Amino acid sequence: MADSVRRIEKMAFHNCKILVFVRLSRNLEFIGLAAFSSCKSLTSIFIPPSCREIGNLAFACCSELIIFSVSGNTRLGGKVFVGTELFKVSPFEEVNRFGHYNNHDQVNAWVCNINANEEYALHRACCSPPLDIIYQIVRRNGLQAFKVQNAIGVTPSQYLEANPLAQDIQKKVMNRYILEMMGETII
Repeated sequence: MADSVRRIEKMAFHNCKILVFVRLSRNLEFIGLAAFSSCKSLTSIFIPPSCREIGNLAFACCSELIIFSVSGNTRLGGKVFVGTELFKVSPFEEVNRFGHYNNHDQVNAWVCNINANEEYALHRACCSPPLDIIYQIVRRNGLQAFKVQNAIGVTPSQYLEANPLAQDIQKKVMNRYILEMMGETII
């Protein structure tokens, strides 16, 4: 999506069943009602920090959606995650047989804070990949840090693979780490 896009209006991509990937505009400010609802193949979405609001049901019934990276400053509407894989692995009980829930404020807070724990610092860094921060965490914790699963079973490697802004970062970090371990000078 071009970085000139600032708004995605209601139902813009509704029922695009074969949509598997989207790189949102870095300047996106708003996602409307049910904008991506029923995009059955969409597995991950990285909301840019510029996005101030996501409307009700925006990602509802995206049954494969498990990776959802969003800033805590983004206002999430009601029932954004109804019928998603993300909601299925959440600590919340479904309210009815259709997967609708009424505690959307709690669910939204949980989604925004999935990686808030210090144990998941690499997960957070891989969602908005500054190479140097990722490298410092790996340097401290070793390459096995890429394999640690967070509370929803996602590893930092999976965040990097799904993140459209993270091309080859894991490879660069690993190469730098290996060179440093071999005693090579890193500039």
